[in-house]
Amino acid sequence: MAEEATSTAAPAGSGAPDAREADDATVPESPSRLAVELEDRLQRALADLENLRKRYEREARRERDSERARVVIEWLPVIDNLELALRHAGSSPGGLVDGVAAVHDQAVAVLDHLGFRRFEDVGRPFDPTRHEAVSTIDADAPPDTVVAAVRPGYGSEREILRPAKVVVAKPR
Repeated sequence: MAEEATSTAAPAGSGAPDAREADDATVPESPSRLAVELEDRLQRALADLENLRKRYEREARRERDSERARVVIEWLPVIDNLELALRHAGSSPGGLVDGVAAVHDQAVAVLDHLGFRRFEDVGRPFDPTRHEAVSTIDADAPPDTVVAAVRPGYGSEREILRPAKVVVAKPR
């Protein structure tokens, strides 16, 4: 009987899997089924990417709108004070000048609060990254020194919002 049991089993090394090997082995997928699965994965990845892009656009738009609203809120008191100055313009011309000067100072403070301070560069060396020279003059100042600001510049340490238009001392 022992001989019968060994005759039904495949001989070792014959290449035919026995019952235990067939259970453990994975059946290779057909190329067409693999292609369908890869196509499905690709479509899902592309859909995920499109959804991510749309979500990013929504969030960026929401952030821009929020930032715009924050800036407008900063400027509303300036507009209120301009309107107040205009209402009182007829009663006292001197009061109008004082009111406009106060609103000007308030507007400069708003820009500073938003991170773009006004450049106070008179007496400093000319810097082409911060200044735009509109004129040169003979002055009692070291050469290439800013002697007057025609139009002030605004910016931060990292970014120039607007360069200052300046008058620069000529070299002697």
